[in-house]
Amino acid sequence: MTADIERLVRAESPSADLDAVAASAAVVAAMGTAHLGAAPEVIVLDGRTHLRWRLGDGPRRVLVLGHHDTVWPLGSLATHPCAVRDGVLRGPGCFDMKTGLVMAFHALAALGAVDGVSVLVTGDEELGSPSSRELIEAEAAGCVAALVLEASADGGALKTERKGVSRYEVRVRGRAAHAGLEPERGVNATVEAAHQILAVAALADPAAGTTVTPTLLGAGTTTNTVPAQGQFAVDVRIRDAAEQARVDDALRALRPAVEGAVVEVTGGPNRPPLSASSSAALFERAQELAGRLGLRPLTAAAVGGASDGNFTAGVGTPTLDGLGAVGGGAHADDEHVLLAELPARTALLAALVDDLLGGSAR
Repeated sequence: MTADIERLVRAESPSADLDAVAASAAVVAAMGTAHLGAAPEVIVLDGRTHLRWRLGDGPRRVLVLGHHDTVWPLGSLATHPCAVRDGVLRGPGCFDMKTGLVMAFHALAALGAVDGVSVLVTGDEELGSPSSRELIEAEAAGCVAALVLEASADGGALKTERKGVSRYEVRVRGRAAHAGLEPERGVNATVEAAHQILAVAALADPAAGTTVTPTLLGAGTTTNTVPAQGQFAVDVRIRDAAEQARVDDALRALRPAVEGAVVEVTGGPNRPPLSASSSAALFERAQELAGRLGLRPLTAAAVGGASDGNFTAGVGTPTLDGLGAVGGGAHADDEHVLLAELPARTALLAALVDDLLGGSAR
């Protein structure tokens, strides 16, 4: 497994580089073919390369889901080499989430007969899955479960709840004028943006776990001109669909505060929430199986970050996330995987797939 992880990590795959993602997909495809005994379907959507294995046509279907793209630019291996020391594997993308792919291949290979399993490996998750969302949702529909091989939360906790995500851009238009000679003739887009930023930030509800965060901001052209335009981005994280709808309605209802200004809002919900109810039964089954295997008790975590598990939960498929690597440092200089955790985690995944298939792989 360690050798396989190193092989995938060395196939650099920044999401925005279509050629690099295609080359990485070829490496993943070859590895999966060797372990699963079947070649994947290669699916290219908007230039982005995804892989799908459909193993048999059993009456019960289980989706095993992951991605092979990373946030790391080409050349990152030069500064963050893939290496193992004292039981810790490091390298760009090892934790998020190339180790999870290796675990999936080894778990399914250990079971042998896996009639009814679909394995979907996408190539644009780190961008928000713009080309693969419909593919994920279609593959998840009708499955008894979706098992997401994203990395675990702190201490190896499974991710039983993820916030939904909405993203917006608020654009403001005013009217330019000379800031020294006749500022009164202008309509100041910067002032309008300031009003809107405060109104947007006020939509947050900490008690409900709703965050509404104005982020990237820009306005104006020169220091002596009343700004005629401006814009800012908004990141929204919510725990339930009702909150997502409330914030969406409020953002679309924004009105100008400065006379003569115009406000436009684009964007919207990007990922539905993965609620605790979507994962509860699967987490309970995983706990029971961990006990049978003699593993330490499982823990659960609710996290703010989203994954493709949000999409599978959004179509009504029971979803359990964070089944992948134990380690830390996703997207950061200290990204790492604890190799000693791999055997137990992989055994748990195999047992869970077998259980969900009704024991057909035994």
